This record gives sequence, structure tokens and C-alpha cells, in this order.
Amino acid sequence: MNANITLLSGDGIGPEIVAEGKKVLTAVAQKHNHTFNFSDYLFGGIAIDTVGNPLPEETLGACLNSDAILLGAVGGPKWDDPTAKVRPEQGLLGLRKSLGVFANIRPVKLFPSLADASPLRPERVQNVDIVFVRELTGGIYFGTPQGRELVAEGRSGFDTMRYNEKEIKRVMHIGFKLAQQRAASGGLGKVTSVDKANVLATSRVWREVAHEVAAEYPDIVFEDLLVDAMAMYLINRPSDFDVVVTGNMFGDILSDEASMISGSLGMLPSAALGGPGSVGLYEPIHGSAPDIAGQGIANPLATILSAAMLLRSSLGLEKEAVEVETAVSHVLAAGHRTADIAKPNEKITNTQEMGDLVVTTLTS
Repeated sequence: MNANITLLSGDGIGPEIVAEGKKVLTAVAQKHNHTFNFSDYLFGGIAIDTVGNPLPEETLGACLNSDAILLGAVGGPKWDDPTAKVRPEQGLLGLRKSLGVFANIRPVKLFPSLADASPLRPERVQNVDIVFVRELTGGIYFGTPQGRELVAEGRSGFDTMRYNEKEIKRVMHIGFKLAQQRAASGGLGKVTSVDKANVLATSRVWREVAHEVAAEYPDIVFEDLLVDAMAMYLINRPSDFDVVVTGNMFGDILSDEASMISGSLGMLPSAALGGPGSVGLYEPIHGSAPDIAGQGIANPLATILSAAMLLRSSLGLEKEAVEVETAVSHVLAAGHRTADIAKPNEKITNTQEMGDLVVTTLTS
């Protein structure tokens, strides 16, 4: 296997965690005689500072011509001025749009050795294995008109939430096919569609289309839930869910909530995927954590697990992906902990050490 992988380290802890993801991918390549060609490009806040654009043309061109992209994180207080015309997040939204990736796959699975790191009681998190499928290119993040204005009452901001049938259908099909794949290996064979159909016209269209797609998959159990109910059920009965499909904003919020089941945002990977031939974008679901940047204490496991998703979904290397995930599980079972998942007075493993441990376990 010869593959070109673009690295977008971004901001904050991004360079630190991407370095560990690259380290693991390099170890995989050496072990299995693959050739992974890595290239690094500016992206996010650092790109604004350097060239005035969060998604430079050179970066976008490299991404479009690669086999897969591993991203760290973007943003931070330095670029948080709400009146700024250029923000790091614009680069991320623009990249997703340019790549044509419309489904964000966010698995939430608790490693048994981290049961005590979850804020929920052990009996509630036992057997939790959820995959969120978040629609990425529609909804309120992209709807127009959008902007701000001065009115008689003062400053006013406005956003438009919009979904069309095509956008809903394609992401629902992703969810149902994923549920079928998971059912074949012992999963629940269930899809939960989350909306706010009692209030939003957008959600009423979403629900109608979701039911039409569900009818094409009679082997899969299907249910609708309102987003506020889903937020509650994620806490009191998370093991009841299998594949959860929802829109851009609801998926962003709910998957972050669900991350705490695993004990930390630092444990959850994600993949942004599109249709056949599109380039996959892989990243941890957490942010740039500028408050701990440069200290060597960030948890790289979400990035390393994102690299495993990259191996599986973009390069078709299932065996190698499983090896990486198994190595992470063994390292955690051996008691190694970064600061975010450690108990009080427990020995802390730093960012680079955690990456080294995964590599050692992977190659031994």
C-alpha cells in the first residue's frame, strides 16, 4: 500500500497530538511494509497569522489530492473576536464543503479499563457502544441568510436552519448501512433519528424523509427522538442506543455530551466521509485546548484512534486498524493514563510517552 496522507496540525495542542498520530501510522507502515507519504500544511489560526486565510489554496489543493487527511484542532482565544471577518473555524467548514464530506462518524465506546473514569455509574456505562452519524454540510451552520445587523433594539444576529431531502437521505442511508454492518457482528441493529419536529419546520421535513428511508431497511429497528429527550436518555440509558443519526448542530452537541461516557473528550475519534472517491478527514472531536498547549500533557489517544479510522475507512486496512485499537486498549489496561483520565494521585503519562507506549505495544 502506497498512500499520501496530509497532516493539518492546526492550533493549540494540534501539533502535539498529530505528531503522535503520525508516529503510530509510521509504525503501522513499517510493520506491514506500506509506504505512507506525509505532508504538512498550514490550517486554521496559524494559517490566518501566516497568510491571512484559514484554508490557504496550497493546503486545499494538497487535501484534495491526498488519500486521507489527519487533522489536529483549530481555534483558540487569540482568534475568538466575534467581530472578526476571518476565523479558524471557517477553514474547517470550508474544507468539509470542498471535500464533499457530509457524514461525521463519531464512535462512543467505553474501554473497560476506563469505567472508573466515567462520571456515570458503572452499571449505566456497561456495554455502551454508540456511533453518532452527524450531518456535516447542511443545517444552521451553512444556511443562508446569515449575519448581523443593527435594528431599533440594538445589535441583532440571524442564522437560517435549512435541510433538503437529498442531504437528509444520504446521511440516513449511511446510518442504516452502518447499523446493518454492526448487526452482522453482534450490534443492536437499530437506528435512532434525532430532531426537534415538535417545533422546527426543518425537523419535520427531516422526520418525514427519515421514515421514508427507514422503510427501505425492514431489518433495522427504527425510532425517532426529540433532541431534548435524547440528551436525557444519553445519561440514564446510554446502552440502549446503537446508531444515532442527526443534523449538524444537534450532532455536535450530543456527541460531545456522549463523550463524557468514555471519561474524556480526549478519547473520542471521528471520521468525516462523503461519497465514493471523496477524501476522508479524520480528527479527534475535542478542541485545540490552548490552556494546555505546549505542556506535553494532552491526551493523544483520540487522534491515534482517528488514525485507526483512517486506516480502515480510507485505506481499506482493517487488520491494521484493529491492531492500533487493540494496542490502545492494552496500554490503558496496563494502567497508563494521561492527566484527563487519571485518578487523583495516579501516575501521569505525558503525550509523547503515551504515543510511544502505543507504538511499542503495536510492534511487539
